[in-house]
Amino acid sequence: MSKKFDYDLIVIGSGPAGASAAIFSANAGLKTAIIERDKWGGSCLNYSDIPSRAIFEFSHLYHKAVKGSRFGISSSTLRYNYPTAQNWKSLAVRRAGADSKKAFESAKIACFSGFASFLSPYEIAVKDTVISAPKIIIASGSKLNASDITGIESTSCLTPADALNVSRLPKSVFVVGGGSTGVELANYYAELGSQVIIGELADRILPREDEEASRLITRYFEGNLHMKVLTDSRVVAVEQSTKPGLQKVTFRRGGQERTVEVAAIILATGSKPVTNFGLENAGVEYDSDGIIVDDYLKTKVKHIYAAGDCKGGESSAERSAYEGTLAASNLIGKSKAQTEYEGFIRFTDTSPSIATVGLTEASCIDKHINYKKLLLPLSSVSAANTSDFVNGFIKLLADSKGKILGATIICPESALIIQEIATAIRHKLTVADLAATPHVSSSWSELVHLASRKLSK
Repeated sequence: MSKKFDYDLIVIGSGPAGASAAIFSANAGLKTAIIERDKWGGSCLNYSDIPSRAIFEFSHLYHKAVKGSRFGISSSTLRYNYPTAQNWKSLAVRRAGADSKKAFESAKIACFSGFASFLSPYEIAVKDTVISAPKIIIASGSKLNASDITGIESTSCLTPADALNVSRLPKSVFVVGGGSTGVELANYYAELGSQVIIGELADRILPREDEEASRLITRYFEGNLHMKVLTDSRVVAVEQSTKPGLQKVTFRRGGQERTVEVAAIILATGSKPVTNFGLENAGVEYDSDGIIVDDYLKTKVKHIYAAGDCKGGESSAERSAYEGTLAASNLIGKSKAQTEYEGFIRFTDTSPSIATVGLTEASCIDKHINYKKLLLPLSSVSAANTSDFVNGFIKLLADSKGKILGATIICPESALIIQEIATAIRHKLTVADLAATPHVSSSWSELVHLASRKLSK
């Protein structure tokens, strides 16, 4: 390291992207520093993935027990202790290492708490300290995109993180946004007995998923969880109601403005990259979609790379961790590798859960890719009978030679079932390869076997 620099490499952000980059750098022998403006571990550990999975486990378990009378479970007087459930979530978050510098300190990474601000392409200010390095990786993450809804500033709306931490469940909830986060939170509240309304601007909830997935989840929400799903609906204003404990939501649908009063409003309006930390001083280019990088994750400044949500695009902890490692490897090493996203899974933790990998039918059409498809309902496999659950399907896409293009699975354990399809896509296997692979005939994985066998004919 040159004497004029404090560190060999500085990482901004300690979420999945930043943590992966910093640890890779330290393991490669570089003197590494990491900066975190909020809680160590980023939003994934502290606010989103880990706490949501822990508390959703509670709601799924409770809802299954309530519906368990057909299996002989006496559930008519079943109750839950919500403070205990919150304590469980907090324990799960602590055990995952949230807001802890231990992993970084163990790797001999210097940790700085505070807001990072570029002073120059090589210098970063953190509170009253200025540190420098010849290599920098930005992994600043994202924040809630509080859209142009009138009254947000003066109304006590819940963010997705807030929604997991309420001390008492509200009797009624309006979820603004029907993407993955919105439907997960709607599912959670409805499973625990709240009356839930979802307002989605698009013509269907889960607009990024296959239409069959949107339709099935909508039917399940309305028929089984008694939600109201409002598509083609733009929320234009929120305000405190004159009635104690209620809030008013005004939305436009079908050319008419309507209002509804609920006990809580959740803003699941998506996120936007965090870019307000002096990027201009470093010469790093960005726009409303995030920091601009090339296929190697390099910004316009050759010694500065960016990874994770700060660069926009599809988001998940797995993708961010992968990008963080790749950015560090490309920045440190002599050989460079382009980003390769084949096989990454998109997951929505509802009941039933939704897992998607590869291309959807709509993306095949948009890309003018010739494809064949097969949609197999859950009722086709014995697990649907033994579990008494038929709300779901597998949809498998392949090209004319049988190479797997993509899949959507809606069923219990979908995240596990889809893993072998992700592996098949990553290694360019065919539906015939999947069909020839033994599967447990009484498990949900039989979906993959039957669907690949039928599609390979």
